[in-house]
Amino acid sequence: MSTLVTLDPLVLAPALAPALGVVLVLVGDALGPRRAGGRWALPVAAVVLVVGAVLAARGSFGAEAEPLRSLCLPAPDGACLWTAGPRTSSLQAGILLAAAAALALLHDGRPRPRDGAVTAALLLAATTGGVAVAAARDLGTWVVALELATVPVVALVALRGTRGAAHAGLSLLVTSLVSFALLVLGVALWLTATGDATFSSATVATAWEDPQRRAVLVLAVTVLVSGVGFKLSLVPFHAWTPQAYTGADLGTALYLAAASKLSALAALLAPVAAFAGAGLDAPAVVTVLAVPAVASLLLGTVVALRQDDPLRLLAWSTIAQAGWVLVPLTALDGAGMRASVAYVLVYAAATAVAFAALGRIGAGAGARTLEGHRGLLRRDPLAAGPLALALLVLAGLPPGVVGLVVKILALGPPVAAGVWPVTAAGILAVVVGIAVYLRWFAVLLGGPPDRPAPGEQAASADGPGTARRSGRSTTAVLVLGTAVLALTSALPHLLLGGLG
Repeated sequence: MSTLVTLDPLVLAPALAPALGVVLVLVGDALGPRRAGGRWALPVAAVVLVVGAVLAARGSFGAEAEPLRSLCLPAPDGACLWTAGPRTSSLQAGILLAAAAALALLHDGRPRPRDGAVTAALLLAATTGGVAVAAARDLGTWVVALELATVPVVALVALRGTRGAAHAGLSLLVTSLVSFALLVLGVALWLTATGDATFSSATVATAWEDPQRRAVLVLAVTVLVSGVGFKLSLVPFHAWTPQAYTGADLGTALYLAAASKLSALAALLAPVAAFAGAGLDAPAVVTVLAVPAVASLLLGTVVALRQDDPLRLLAWSTIAQAGWVLVPLTALDGAGMRASVAYVLVYAAATAVAFAALGRIGAGAGARTLEGHRGLLRRDPLAAGPLALALLVLAGLPPGVVGLVVKILALGPPVAAGVWPVTAAGILAVVVGIAVYLRWFAVLLGGPPDRPAPGEQAASADGPGTARRSGRSTTAVLVLGTAVLALTSALPHLLLGGLG
């Protein structure tokens, strides 16, 4: 009988790839710190991330009953601390690709290229944490990996060097510290209630039978959802989001909007899966998930409708979309988790396209109002076309059919489980959300403005083409992201087939 923990490097490869990328970037920077201002590190890191995504994708089309496992303890316990089924592998691939897209925008838009190696190392470290937390099944690794996915991003936000970035970084740091405290407390309560250091359905079912342990377990779930809620931008833990999006570099904002949200959902799925596997009737846990879901849907959508800054609109849109991610989880079953993963992957792809489009038209340093985008479909179809498709996907309108598909999937589990308040809030959010995104879409379709918007005037003063400073990397994100949205809209079963 083996007394050693099993170790499969190929199963761990999605996390090992960015971790090794950190080492590669730091060693390269130490050996040649003056070479090209460190800008070589960004494309190298992007290649590492794409390789990691390919390695992660191999588990996306496996069987849910036969996940990839590693770090398994010897018998008689036999628990595996790393488990990656189709949903987990899909989330890992999404995190890695979203991080690569963020690097592409940073490569084209960073004002100080000498920070390239530092930027790449920080982003790779955060991505390592995000990928690891998706597959972690023990409490210790789960907490450490989730915090690793957050702390480097604080430095990335502040690295821009402006006053707004400093305020945004400080806000994110305080938020991260509070979140970490809640997560540690939640893990301690989970361990107290179940007596188990893993997210196990069997021990959850046993704890649920004891009324006293059940109360502690419900409190543990409440605290854990609150801790993850900061990272997912759920109401009432959302206040940092608009400030961070507008204060950070566009690439860093993309990472916060896409990769960080994928990581946060991956973390949340661990305790939810434990309840779903136990097959419990747990109305208290449903309430813990439903309250922030409804609040995020309604507040995020309504406030987004009033925004005129594209980045702030996307920030409040993220808050609303976080509510959508939670909606199917209120069913506490496998179908709900599958729908949640599908939704967050589509949201991440559409958001990446939207940020890449803003990078091309100079929203990070030029036009910062919706009016500045008036008639953009005529003036710059390469930027406005993908942006229009991304907005239609987020609204759930044709031709962005995949957005409608995942919204229907998200509402299905709570309808089946009879969680009617969440269903009603979702339907209301669909109606208001259409107005949010069509308002921006109508500006893109409109005629050219009578006079340039203030942001466009500033851009023109800097010289021709200043508003479109993005290069081939941003264009590649636009093209590839648009292709993904178009393909999944035409063939949505391609997305669903990769989720088990």
